[in-house]
Amino acid sequence: MYTPEEYAKIKERDMAFANSIWDQIINSPDPDVRYKNHRPIMDLRHMLQTSCSEELYANEVLMYQKFDKKKGFEPILYKEYYEMVNALGTKLVDLGLSGEKISVMGDNCSQWAVAYMAVICGTGIVVPLDKELSDESVRSLTERGNVKCVLFKHKHESIMKELKASPDSPVEILIDLDIDEDADGVLSYKKLIEEGKKMLAEGDRRFLDAQIDAEALAAILFTSGTTGNPKGVMLSHKNIVTDLMVAPTVFNVIPREDVFFSVLPLHHSYECTCGFLIPIYCGASIGYCEGLKYIRKNLEEIKPTIFLGVPALFETLDKAIWKNIRKQGKEKTVRKVMAINRKTKKIGLDLGDIFFKDIRKVFGGRMRTLICGGAAINPMVLEDMKAFGVMALQGYGLTECAPMGALNPDKHAKSTSIGKAFPACDLKIHEPDAEGIGEIWIKGDNVMMGYYEDPEETANVLVDGWLRSGDIGFMDSEGYAVITGRAKNVIIAKNGKNVFPEELEYNLSNIPLVQESMVFSEDTEDKEDIKIVASIIVDPDEVAERLGENATDEEILAALWKEVDKLNEEQPFFKRIKAIKLRKEEFVKNTSKKIIRFAEENKR
Repeated sequence: MYTPEEYAKIKERDMAFANSIWDQIINSPDPDVRYKNHRPIMDLRHMLQTSCSEELYANEVLMYQKFDKKKGFEPILYKEYYEMVNALGTKLVDLGLSGEKISVMGDNCSQWAVAYMAVICGTGIVVPLDKELSDESVRSLTERGNVKCVLFKHKHESIMKELKASPDSPVEILIDLDIDEDADGVLSYKKLIEEGKKMLAEGDRRFLDAQIDAEALAAILFTSGTTGNPKGVMLSHKNIVTDLMVAPTVFNVIPREDVFFSVLPLHHSYECTCGFLIPIYCGASIGYCEGLKYIRKNLEEIKPTIFLGVPALFETLDKAIWKNIRKQGKEKTVRKVMAINRKTKKIGLDLGDIFFKDIRKVFGGRMRTLICGGAAINPMVLEDMKAFGVMALQGYGLTECAPMGALNPDKHAKSTSIGKAFPACDLKIHEPDAEGIGEIWIKGDNVMMGYYEDPEETANVLVDGWLRSGDIGFMDSEGYAVITGRAKNVIIAKNGKNVFPEELEYNLSNIPLVQESMVFSEDTEDKEDIKIVASIIVDPDEVAERLGENATDEEILAALWKEVDKLNEEQPFFKRIKAIKLRKEEFVKNTSKKIIRFAEENKR
């Protein structure tokens, strides 16, 4: 605890920081930094207080959620959300949780969003947990994080009770986000909010007046990773609000009008910052998808305007659109209209409003912007969406930078690029080779404090204020970065040349027969060299359409080789695919649905 005088100086420092970021935004010479209609914020509580004020968005809808499957989506106003956050926060403080590490685990929903903010805005340190984690991983991460309390969805009740009963576990308090009454030592979220409201009405201000140091630890995010143990990324309010202020300057978020579609898991920094906190900051709304299998249905019901996704989501939707177009025998016509529309849009005429209404209905009919992150996407998917009349942008980030590192500006997007640096942030290629390729480094106040209880790894990735991303790429003359691959994934050919598997996988993704692939290397039979191998999962619908329902593996491989040979002709010899493995089962992936490259099962 700080003395009142000490705390006043800390908040003065925090506000000065926020104003300095805002000054850089206002004075940015970059013409793509065009949206400057928001405000400086010094921490997440300041952001929440101002957004939920009567002067801004108190009476606007913040969230849409389907609480009862028999009913439609129900609205939650900003002021209602703010009241719930303050009530739950007050009760968490009353339970003795001030300064403690508290986890939130569950599906995307308003309860998760209330719990997160109730922890980080005045109670303690929030530790979001992936709802897909195994019981063993939940045990491990709560122990590593010294988590004292977990707020969770009811389906996780069993493991939570085990944790509380275990003498080795630090977990002491369990809060179920679904139950109406306390039961078997588990507290009811709903009841805690009711009790918190009463305490606030009686004048309890312990949560409202809790001290927040924007530079202190506020969140620990355990990365899913594709190798080794998860790392605990330590973020401060300062890290997070930097992203909130700079990101909406290059793509337009319209207050009181935009509706974000929330489908990616909220424990992940991408969805948490970009699909949850940015809408609150900007005065937009959030519609919570009921789950992956309800995407199409919920898009029609919510009719969102902004959709944050990963490549797999948008590529699946793109394939579904083209499959339907081909069924109708309209592919040539559609492609002609798309080509014309690309030209007419440059002069402000969007033919998509006339010719692509049915396609736009796939996204609910009001979709304005798609933002793809999390992994590399085939640029043609983004180009397709643009031609259909929906802005499609590619962004880039890491949990270690809260998570935004770069984004394509909405008025000047390049589909082959991850975008360029935000105002008040920096991006560079470290030690580029003769072709301008090197490791991407990121700098800014959004870069993490370090890894939790891992000073050695922290020192390895943070160098003089720069974050080593581990991604390899180059930058064009306008400052747009292009990723060629991950440093840890690079294959070194016998001649010393680098082969980036991601590049070859991208090429393979353009083959209609290929649903998913992973490229890796194997020793040649004489052990004198390596060969490039592609493990491929085929698209069953494409196989059936091209080769028939009863196509044999030999026929499928022959068809694949016909396409791969074409790709090989365009590559130098050392980059050519020399073997294809036809994979019949899904690749082993982490909880972020990224292929675990070094899992031996994926190379069989």
